[in-house]
Amino acid sequence: MTQVPPEVSGPAATHIRSTTSTNRRGFRPELQGLRALAVLLVVVYHVWFNRVSGGVDVFFLISGFLITGQLLRAAQRGPIPFRANWGRQIARLFPAAMVVLLATAIGGMFLLPEARWLQTVRELVASVFFLENWRLAADAVDYAAQHNTASVVQHFWSLSIQVQFYIVWPLLVALVALVARDARDRLRAYLTLTLVGVFLASLSFSVSLTITDQPFAYFHSLTRAWEFALGGLLALGIDYIVLSRRARVWLGWIGMTGLLSCGMLLQVDRIFPGYAALWPTVSAGLVILAGVTGSRVGVDRFLSTRAMSYLGDISYALYLWHWPVLLFVLTVGRQESVGPAEGAGIIAFSLVLAALTHHLVEEPIRREARGVRGQYRLGAVSMAVVLLVAGSWQFTAAQRANQQAAMGVYDHPGALARLEGFQYQGRADVQPLPPMVTVSEDWAEMEQPDCARPARFPALEVCTQHVEEPSKRILLVGDSHVQQYVAALRPIAAERNWELIGILRGACPFSAVSEVVPEDQECLGWNAAAVEEIAELRPDAVLTLATRDVRAGQTEQTPPGFVQQWWRMNELGIPVLAVRDNPRFDYSPPDCLQQHGRGAPECGVERDAVYAPVAPFEQIPDVPPNVAFLDFTDSLCDERFCPAEIGNVLVYMDHNHLTATYMASMAPIVEQGIDTALGW
Repeated sequence: MTQVPPEVSGPAATHIRSTTSTNRRGFRPELQGLRALAVLLVVVYHVWFNRVSGGVDVFFLISGFLITGQLLRAAQRGPIPFRANWGRQIARLFPAAMVVLLATAIGGMFLLPEARWLQTVRELVASVFFLENWRLAADAVDYAAQHNTASVVQHFWSLSIQVQFYIVWPLLVALVALVARDARDRLRAYLTLTLVGVFLASLSFSVSLTITDQPFAYFHSLTRAWEFALGGLLALGIDYIVLSRRARVWLGWIGMTGLLSCGMLLQVDRIFPGYAALWPTVSAGLVILAGVTGSRVGVDRFLSTRAMSYLGDISYALYLWHWPVLLFVLTVGRQESVGPAEGAGIIAFSLVLAALTHHLVEEPIRREARGVRGQYRLGAVSMAVVLLVAGSWQFTAAQRANQQAAMGVYDHPGALARLEGFQYQGRADVQPLPPMVTVSEDWAEMEQPDCARPARFPALEVCTQHVEEPSKRILLVGDSHVQQYVAALRPIAAERNWELIGILRGACPFSAVSEVVPEDQECLGWNAAAVEEIAELRPDAVLTLATRDVRAGQTEQTPPGFVQQWWRMNELGIPVLAVRDNPRFDYSPPDCLQQHGRGAPECGVERDAVYAPVAPFEQIPDVPPNVAFLDFTDSLCDERFCPAEIGNVLVYMDHNHLTATYMASMAPIVEQGIDTALGW
């Protein structure tokens, strides 16, 4: 997960009330230095440590601190000029953002693997409209999207929240001013009470959602609102806090220590936002409270240097550039991380791009974009240019996908190529299916399913592919690996008049315990509800996983929780078809094939590295009599190797899911396995 850019504000934005004892309005150079420090933490942690530093919270706090004070003063003078306010934000935010998005889109067409094109285009469009955080939040709860490789525009999630804040905050202050119109002298008190309410409500929601669904909470706008509110409360109350110079020196260094240590001591990307985000926000607040101490040993002496001030000026552009530069280097270099020297080069190059963007794009456009109409016109034109390039990229991807998909199935035997005696007589130059540009979306789906949520179990979705007077009713239950077997069962069901029923949930195998996330109460409840629903539906057979966690090192296992569920099915008199799972990788095989070429051995895995000669379920002493095991390892591997492509069909869509196309090619093999196992 990436962090937030600094607010796009020059030195003029730091003219607020001082925290000196005289409480005079003055220039706050340490705010530029604080912004510079935060962006340095973001960049260094991303490039060298592959971690998140907590800078997101610092910049949200600074934004709330600055804009709340500005809006309060504007409301005290009269009605808030919304159009002019938003126009200034457009002139400050859009130029650099759209230039980086445009360059990233063009670079992505040439440097990114085709399997990542469509997802990147979607995120480009979301970033243009500053909705990237919601795009990623949706992906966080959509298990089918969680395996996307980090996109080159993922860092726009935080800027999206900033822009949403800039839209909503003036409206909130204006509403408070309207309520306080007959008591204008109490506007500050009314606004303080309002922000206290926002702070408490948002923090409570943030803590709750972080506990139940942290990935979703991380990108949610409302889980971050309290950080803006905290900055606003600081702006409203700072004039009334009078501290000695010595106290402010101590506060400054305590805050600095907190900021520097946060990313080292906390797993920010796994436990934030929640209450843990109070660490960096309170630390940044202490630095702001310290203010300009005038002391030789004050933290403001370091933050106010010319170098830090300039870095603060270009910090927005630096944040925007460093992430795509890093991702492109990793992609082209086919590597997971960079070393010290390479990382220094990435940072240096990003600094150069940031300086050029600041001096050649941001500053000239801000000077020229005068008047509200000109500012809005600037925003519309810059957005249109990026959307045009994104649309062209998507059109190119669609053309490639259609061209490859038009090839006949005769050239793509897939799993049938594994059968004894198979002889391929098609063309040697045929491209594999599914097309690289759509492989990451090759999910298996039922044909026109009827999906419903039982009233007693609203979290459970039951989808049925109905047929009239079915000869058999097959129910698939478990996680997304089970879902892919829909592709193999569909042609069988069509030919033999079977009815398919799916009770599926990503990252939640059919087990009596939570296998993926320890003590995941939602998964536990879902599994309990699934058992009751199966008892009511009474299918002819249940298909689910027999093993999980097939990785290098022979980590494959049949968890006791699986066996417990099989016994429950046995008590119901329902046969169980337990399928041995497929391998998982530390990389994306489709990306590997595109980078190294078709047939590259590094894109597959040695069979004996992931599969033991004896399957783990064969060593279980208490297997219930209703269970029949299906082992399709020979369809995924030969005697020694499990490749990424078989019979001109890509086997994997990402690092652990089989493609629906390959599963469809396994239909005759799966049909024979079921008939043998159940005597049908």
